Amino acid sequence: MPRTRAKADTPTYTLSPALRRTSTIVVLGSIMSILDTTIVAVALPSLARDFHVPVTTIQWVATGYLLALALVTPVSGWAVDRFGAKRIWIMSTALFVIGSSLCGLAWSANSLIFFRVLQGFGGGMLLPVGQSILARAAGPQRMGRVMSIIGVPMVMGPIMGPVIGGLIVSNYSWRWIFYINVPIGIITLILSARWLPKFDTDQRSTAPFDTLGFCLLSPGLALLLYALSEVGTTGSFTSTSVLLSFILGAVLMVGFILRAINAKHPLLDLHPFKNRNFTIGNICIFVIGATLFGSMFLLPIYYQVARGQEAWQAGLLMAPQGIGAACIMRWAGAVTDRVGPRRVVPFGILLMAAATLPLAFVTTSTSEVLLAATLFARGLGLGLTMMPVTAAAYFDLSHAEIPKASTVMNIVRTIGGSVATALFAVVLERQIVSNLTAAGIKAPGGSAGIVGATEKLPPAVADPVAAAFAHTFWWSFFAILLAFVPTLFLPNHAPVPSDASTVDSGDEPGPGPRVAGAMSD
Repeated sequence: MPRTRAKADTPTYTLSPALRRTSTIVVLGSIMSILDTTIVAVALPSLARDFHVPVTTIQWVATGYLLALALVTPVSGWAVDRFGAKRIWIMSTALFVIGSSLCGLAWSANSLIFFRVLQGFGGGMLLPVGQSILARAAGPQRMGRVMSIIGVPMVMGPIMGPVIGGLIVSNYSWRWIFYINVPIGIITLILSARWLPKFDTDQRSTAPFDTLGFCLLSPGLALLLYALSEVGTTGSFTSTSVLLSFILGAVLMVGFILRAINAKHPLLDLHPFKNRNFTIGNICIFVIGATLFGSMFLLPIYYQVARGQEAWQAGLLMAPQGIGAACIMRWAGAVTDRVGPRRVVPFGILLMAAATLPLAFVTTSTSEVLLAATLFARGLGLGLTMMPVTAAAYFDLSHAEIPKASTVMNIVRTIGGSVATALFAVVLERQIVSNLTAAGIKAPGGSAGIVGATEKLPPAVADPVAAAFAHTFWWSFFAILLAFVPTLFLPNHAPVPSDASTVDSGDEPGPGPRVAGAMSD
């Protein structure tokens, strides 16, 4: 017995067969959802050209998807408790596949945005449900390494998304960037039905759905983002449409917060924010999501519009960031489990900031080698921050709190990305117009004509456009710096092992002692 106990308490780097199968399904499903946040980026100039719309409109193809993720994610915690993780996972995957098929059939910018929202409703539950499954199986002392498994699709998205999207747009119709999800989704459905274990079959929650909370949160978020995007259209923060949307959205969000604090069964449980580590972790997660998704929106457009490169070239030039994260993420998770996130994350934030600074000086002729090295270093910073911060947020949380905490964190990350994408689109739109006007150039069709141009821009136009991108990257740089201060308050110790922290097959852990020979990594 002592020997078995020692074996169970000694951390190793292998996963049980059951957890490996579950992890495979979670990664496969999550990578579809995350891939679609990046694969569309290189297609935005083509979409703007085909649908004849400006950047502030076409950005909703990306923002609408992220917003849908944020809106449906709160439902995941309640749905898992009520219907079980396996059933919700399969239903979400099926809806995502249907939404992807409809996106490929879109006939206008508005129809594509609508179908992207539908697609996001399916994809929004995949990551939090999968993250919750692995977190509950892992326990706090293994959280860093197991969260690095969830980090795989987050790394593969930036690597594969722009490359695959660029190759498709350059050689085929942009519609195939959505059709490609269909076979992956079908495989995920088959494997899920066969391998994914059932969860919570004996302890289903009967809590009612918080309809009022959902009706406050959904339009509240949508109105705030709409107000931000309207700035790019009206050119003013004080226009009637901007002020009305912002005020109404803020009122709804305040109402939602009050509802979540006082309701017996709130849509989104905000009580984990009483935990210091959870609050600090979510502040960092918001900023990291903002700079990650915001830059993934800007960079492909910069390569194609300011530099006149093909979509496949833009995709390849984006890959170093994902490669950098992939190189260090596994190591960062293991180190976090040993020494705590405070000794890892601040260095990652500073590295991200230092690697973002050169982007604030880009021109039409900036060295591709320098850009690749910059993005690789930025990826290293992401790898040192993304999963360690997520692991830190889970410190001190019980198994019962993990599903709802996972929901909150994914909403925070997605909202950060939505806000940054909308904000950067507005800043870019205004800077392009301002720089061209200052240079005495009137571009036919405004920013829509610039972003959707079919030929390489002449130097007189390309230079002011590149300067507009450089100005916008300053916003990303300062956003990263904002995250440095809270990282200094992250835990400086490894999580304390718990006897009830893991289970043998990846099923829901019970209150009893840990099973000998349980999942170890």
